[in-house]
Amino acid sequence: MRLRLLSYNIRHGGQGREEAIASVIRAADVDLVILQEATRPDVVEEVARITGMAQWGSQRGLSLGFLSRRPVVHVAWHRPRISRHAFLEIVPDAAGWRIFGVHLSAVHAAWTERRRVFELRALLNAIAQHQHGAHALVGDFNTVAPGDMLDIRKLPARLRALVWLSGGRVRWRTIQTILDAGYRDAFRHLHPDLVGNTFPTWDPHVRLDYLFLPDRWLQSVAMCEVMMAADAQHGSDHFPFVAELMA
Repeated sequence: MRLRLLSYNIRHGGQGREEAIASVIRAADVDLVILQEATRPDVVEEVARITGMAQWGSQRGLSLGFLSRRPVVHVAWHRPRISRHAFLEIVPDAAGWRIFGVHLSAVHAAWTERRRVFELRALLNAIAQHQHGAHALVGDFNTVAPGDMLDIRKLPARLRALVWLSGGRVRWRTIQTILDAGYRDAFRHLHPDLVGNTFPTWDPHVRLDYLFLPDRWLQSVAMCEVMMAADAQHGSDHFPFVAELMA
């Protein structure tokens, strides 16, 4: 079985951009879409209608939502006590995979990086019972991976000030924490020499969106690509990425 998966931050609920978002999703031709900033169920429902997806889910005020071409056998939103956002657990029918949608706290600063580490550890503790089966963590992690670069000069003045106020340097630890837990970065595994920046669409200079799998399941990733199509620039400030997982 093949599961073709799209991760897409649709920015501030996506209202007024339903057609552009749907155009990106149709072009990707996927089985399952994990949405971030999907805070408006009416928008998610409309995108599902336009794209012809069989099932959708969203909760007002929660970031994570989904669209699925085929029925899902399980879906749940979980919010560890320390997390700003709930994470999404979803099991597509007959796919052999359990997918966890992730959206960690935003803003590049030392204290928010510490918060992201706490949120991630809470998530890993919550899903420990599934960590021997085929599963993946996917979404907007709002942080920089080891070896990737963030040009602080390209941040808005407000965010540059926050970096300065928090010590002038961010010690990026969130992604290393995932790697230390036995997960691997699917995009970097397949594309060690590509940058893969996903944000912002008008001047992509940082990679914030990721797919992680346990090391033993890494060979199940048939592809993982950033979708830098022109339509994506109209849909959101994030480029989505698409991946294929083999059962």
